Amino acid sequence: MARTVSGSRRSPQVTGTSRGGLRRKTGSFEQMQWDPKRNKMRSGTQCRFCRAGVKYIDYKDIETLSKLLTHRGKIYSRKRSGNCAGCQRKAKRAIKRARYMALLPYTA
Repeated sequence: MARTVSGSRRSPQVTGTSRGGLRRKTGSFEQMQWDPKRNKMRSGTQCRFCRAGVKYIDYKDIETLSKLLTHRGKIYSRKRSGNCAGCQRKAKRAIKRARYMALLPYTA
């Protein structure tokens, strides 16, 4: 039996110990990927647009774009929004087009 930090005894969770291992996260297994730059494992999570298979982010979809803006009208960072680099650039372009067409505010 493994001892946890709190001192209680329970079976250890499934973790990835080798490259390409499996990790248990919130009730489902997700594939781990090796990151050579950081020399450690990273999860294979995807942004909301990649999960949905979106190729083009439409500037007329105000509901989706407004989720990527603060209440002041600023664009959330990649870290905060959870977008990948490519989708963040597409979202930025769509937000700027929507602002130009007066569908979204420049400032609040």
